[in-house]
Amino acid sequence: MLGWFKKKFFQQDEPAASAASPTAEQDAAASRPTPETGAEQQKPSMFKRLQERLGKSRDAFVHRLDRLLLGRKKIDQELFDELEELLITADLGVNTSLHLLETAKERVKRDQLSDPQALKQVLREQILAFLLASDRPAELALPEDGPFVIMVVGVNGVGKTTSIGKIAAKFVKAGQSVLLVAGDTFRAAAIDQLKIWGTRTGVEVHAGPPKADPSSVVFDGVAKGIAKKHDVIIIDTAGRLHTSVNLMEELKKIKRVIGKNLPAAPHEVMLVLDATTGQNALSQAKLFHEAVGVTGLTLTKLDGTAKGGIVANICHELKIPVRFIGIGEQADDLRDFDPQEFVDALFSRDEAPAA
Repeated sequence: MLGWFKKKFFQQDEPAASAASPTAEQDAAASRPTPETGAEQQKPSMFKRLQERLGKSRDAFVHRLDRLLLGRKKIDQELFDELEELLITADLGVNTSLHLLETAKERVKRDQLSDPQALKQVLREQILAFLLASDRPAELALPEDGPFVIMVVGVNGVGKTTSIGKIAAKFVKAGQSVLLVAGDTFRAAAIDQLKIWGTRTGVEVHAGPPKADPSSVVFDGVAKGIAKKHDVIIIDTAGRLHTSVNLMEELKKIKRVIGKNLPAAPHEVMLVLDATTGQNALSQAKLFHEAVGVTGLTLTKLDGTAKGGIVANICHELKIPVRFIGIGEQADDLRDFDPQEFVDALFSRDEAPAA
């Protein structure tokens, strides 16, 4: 049986940060140039890159939290009121923020906490718990025989086709044969973009003419993938406004057509979301999930937003696992998501907060 992204297909260049992984301070110390290596040979580690790319989200949440707690002598209702405002404005959402506050209050009462700094650790642990609770392994849905089919959905402009190309590159690097299917026939540019990624990654692309029936193109593409014994089939789909009933009905039809060629497929319905849209991303996730049953998420553009709290919010609200996060333009900047690593990077200390 095929392994999943983190187990066989996609191994990061370095192990993900964990409780036993180096701290941000240790990581920084290890990256300092030595006489033997020289500064020109020093490259930031994968964890360091993640830490740097989450800088805006860290400043919007963790650094503001540090400033809120700085100089406080006790934990009182005033502190909780200010903390509630901070959590909501960090795009953690109302429900998730209230859950975090209730958890913090329970911990303060149960453990008789008095030091305001203890609240930071409580929040860190609970956010990690949200991420771990939704982190379901996809190997449960992998087929015993035949290709692993991923149906990718999302609105236009979120980086869907680019994410498909980067995911394909990861599979190829892991030695898997991949077929890309251009199911977004409404935009000729989407077909062309997918073909460019096919050339770039060395994988075959199945496409029909512009404006062709997308379900027909997908049906033929899956049949080709089965006949040519590809390991993985990744299907692009149209991304008109997520409020369009026609779009959702079309996606439902495509999903049914995939299953006609290969029972139990698609094995993964991957929703790509733009993290910079904050709470709108949560609304999109709810609508797509209701329509086609999303099984995994890819969150792009986390390096360009202060709204990284949306990751915890979506995991808590929808219990859908995050498979990938995008932290830059390079192919290896689409990272397989590790909850512990993400929380370590988000809460790391790369600079002292201002008073």
